[in-house]
Amino acid sequence: MRLRIIIFEDDPLARELLLRSIEQLGHEVLAFPDPLACPLYSRDDCSCSQQYPCGDLLISDNRMPRMTGLEFIRRQAEQGCKGAAVNKALISGAWTDAQRLEAQRLGCRIFDKPLALDELLTWIGEREAGINPERQLAPLPAP
Repeated sequence: MRLRIIIFEDDPLARELLLRSIEQLGHEVLAFPDPLACPLYSRDDCSCSQQYPCGDLLISDNRMPRMTGLEFIRRQAEQGCKGAAVNKALISGAWTDAQRLEAQRLGCRIFDKPLALDELLTWIGEREAGINPERQLAPLPAP
């Protein structure tokens, strides 16, 4: 099954590595330097207006310049994001105990840096197995 996977990573090299590695699995990948750069998430002041999730999986770095991955996922939960928390993952090399607890409370998966790419790709495969092939996703905005 071809998934739509959304990536937020401020480091250009890490973002490109994730993009290419996941595309090689045959998935559609949308990659952005931070959540505020993505047209799917351009409005942070309102509830989600989509009927369906924007993507199947979301993978985000936690430490980004304008918003942490935890802040972003918390904001999504508060605003009615249709994406399941179990289909969201955060990556960081500097987790605090409080951040780990918050990620657990939000229901998302965490990965440590340096990232073991095979662990992330295994997680993608595990999540893919639990996604209904007949699911619907929100349409992408026009370029």
